[in-house]
Amino acid sequence: MDVQDWVGRSEQTQDLLIPRSAQFMQATLGQKTTLQHGDALPPLWHWLYFLEAKPRDELGRDGHPQKGGFVPPVALPRRMWAGGRFEFQNPLVIGQEATRVSTIQSVQEKEGRSGPLCFVTVRHEIRQGDQVSLTEEHDIVYRADPDPNAPKPTPAQAPQHAEVSEQITPDPTLLFRYSALMFNGHRIHYDVDYARDVEGYEGLVFHGPLTATLLADLAQRHLGKPLKQFSFRGVAPIAGMSPFHIEAASDGAGLKFWARRQDGALAMTAKALA
Repeated sequence: MDVQDWVGRSEQTQDLLIPRSAQFMQATLGQKTTLQHGDALPPLWHWLYFLEAKPRDELGRDGHPQKGGFVPPVALPRRMWAGGRFEFQNPLVIGQEATRVSTIQSVQEKEGRSGPLCFVTVRHEIRQGDQVSLTEEHDIVYRADPDPNAPKPTPAQAPQHAEVSEQITPDPTLLFRYSALMFNGHRIHYDVDYARDVEGYEGLVFHGPLTATLLADLAQRHLGKPLKQFSFRGVAPIAGMSPFHIEAASDGAGLKFWARRQDGALAMTAKALA
C-alpha cells in the first residue's frame, strides 16, 4: 500500500465536552476543580475529548492503535508528536457537544541524521453549533528503532536569558493520569523497561502534548488574555523524572516560549499570539 493514498482521507467524530474530564485535568495539574458547564475550555485541553478506543488485539507493540486505518500504514515503528499549529476562533464551551473533522493533510518521507523519518500532518477542525471554534494542524513523526551502537546526538541548548521561568517536576503518577485522561496507551509513558530497552529513552517520557499544554497556559497567563494562535515544535524528548523548566523571554516582537531540560537542552519551542 502506498502511504500517499491516505492523503485527503477524513473522518468525523462527535463528543460532549463533559466538565468531569476538565476537572480531572485540573486535578492532574494540581489545580482546584472549578471548571463547570458554560466555562471556556483552556487551550489544548480539547485533547481530552474525541478519544479513540480500539480493542487490545488492534493495538501495536507500543500500545497505539495499529496503523492502516485512518492513519497511513507507515512502516517505521516509533511514533512521536513533532509539533502543532492552532487557531482559536471561538471558545470551546464546556458542557456542549462538539464535532471534529480530521483530514490527512500530508505524508512526507525524509532521511534524517538518525535514519529514515515519516511526517504525517493531520488537520482538525472543531465546531460547536455552526461556529468553528478551533483549527489544528498536528504533526506526527515516525522513525526507526534506535541503533544501540550509534553515538547519541548532541541536543541544542535552550536560551539562557529567560525572563519567566517555572519548574515542572514530573512523577510517574502525573504521567499515568495524563495518559489515562487521553486514553493514551503509548508505553513510553508508563512502561520504563519498554521506554529504555525498545525505544532507547533514558526513562519514562514526559508527554509532548502535556509540555505544549503547559507552555500554552504559561503564554495565556503572561499575555493576559485568551490565545488567538499557538504553535509548538518538539526538539528533544524529556525522559526520566528530573525537573525541567517552561520559560519565556521577549524577542522584540513579543514573547517567545520554550521548555528547558535539566541538562540545559532545548526540549520544545512555542509561539503564541493573543
